[in-house]
Order: sequence, then structure tokens, then C-alpha cells
Amino acid sequence: MSEALLKAGERLDDLHRNNFRIIQNPAYFTFGMDAVLLSSFAAVHKNETHMDLCSGNGIIPILLAAKNRGISYGGVEINEKLADMAVRSVALNGLEDKIRIHNADIRALGGFGANFDVVTANPPYMAGGTGAKNESYDRAIARHEILCNLEDVASAAAKLLRFGGRFYMVHRPGRLADIVVALRKYGLEPKTLRLVQPKAGAAPNMLLIAAAKGGKPHMDIKPPLVVYDDAGQYTKEIYEIYYE
Repeated sequence: MSEALLKAGERLDDLHRNNFRIIQNPAYFTFGMDAVLLSSFAAVHKNETHMDLCSGNGIIPILLAAKNRGISYGGVEINEKLADMAVRSVALNGLEDKIRIHNADIRALGGFGANFDVVTANPPYMAGGTGAKNESYDRAIARHEILCNLEDVASAAAKLLRFGGRFYMVHRPGRLADIVVALRKYGLEPKTLRLVQPKAGAAPNMLLIAAAKGGKPHMDIKPPLVVYDDAGQYTKEIYEIYYE
């Protein structure tokens, strides 16, 4: 029955959580470690509501629904092909009553209102579409700031969040100054920062940041999250994030 949901070029991948699986197509988008780490960094508490921006194939809301006790989860994805995959993955896992996927532009979300407790985003990292000309359009818009940029993401998050609501994002360390500026411009105060290192002593290649709408200035810097140990295996913390 699950195979009947697949279209040409698609595959089913196990998420190692609640027996959930996800539909992916390498020609368009496949989730990476950044999405998994964001789903662990973010918290959706009991009876809270959530929305994910730049949601791709729905990986973040599906993982959050597996790990948290929120009352509802959602995703906004502009690419019709990816949004369709997300909708079918939600159905595959029997989560239609918990997760709603919206095929929409995050720059035009006027109908939602400031009604969410938590917003997450794993947005395109690369500014200005640099290098995008060598990629397919579907892959390029997932990686490069072509259809939205960092400021669009911060603006959308601020519009969706209630006062005191929390915004969680994964991004690249080289954009940290831009991130802080964009968040503060839209009233999202950075509260927690954690850098991700491939191995101990290596330069970080990802960052996880949390902000609060209307929060007071103060940011906690957490110890780095190290991905691989000296033997090239996942560290205990990474292993526990990936597997139940």
C-alpha cells in the first residue's frame, strides 16, 4: 500500500522514530543532518502549535510530531512537487489529524496570523543564488536564496509567532552576523546558540539558533555539538538524536 503512494524517481526512507517513513526524490530534495539536528534542538511543548518554513518534503514537522507533544504541526513549502511529497508522507504515517502542509510562499502568509507558539526553519543557506546556475531549478531553490532570503524567513516567522513564541533555525556559521541582524529587525531576540562541529577541534559547519518574539537581550552559548568521534563514528549525542 505504501509503495502505491510513490511516483517516478521516489523512494521511502525510514526515520527511526515511531516507525515513521518519508517520501524522497534525490532529483528534487533529500533531507540531511541539518534537518535532524533542528528537530532535536527545537521543542514543541504539550498543547503548543507549530509551523515550519521552507519545509521541503515535510521532514521537520514529521520528526517534531514524533518527538514532541504539540497539538498541531505544519509546513509551508513553495515548491509544488515537494509539498506534494510532504502531503503524501503525512498520509503515509497517519498524521493527517496532526500535520497540515501548505503549498505557499512564505512571503505571502497574511491569512495565518500570529497564532503559533513555535516556528522552525531550515532555509536556503547560500546568499544571492551563487553557484545555482549549475543545479536543477528544484535543487537550486532549496539551497540558494532565490525565492526567499534570510530576511524573508525572519519576517515570516515574526508574523506567525504569538508574543513570547519561539523561533528555531539551522544555518551556516558564516551567516551568523546576518542572522542576528535579521532576527532583531523583526523583533525576534536571539536567546540560544549552539555550533555544530564535524569533529572535536574542527571549525563549525552548522549553527542552531533559537529566538523569542519580544524577548529581552541575552543569548546563551551552548557547548558545541560534535558529530564524529576520533574513530569516525557518530558521537553518543548524535546517535541518540538519530535513533530511538
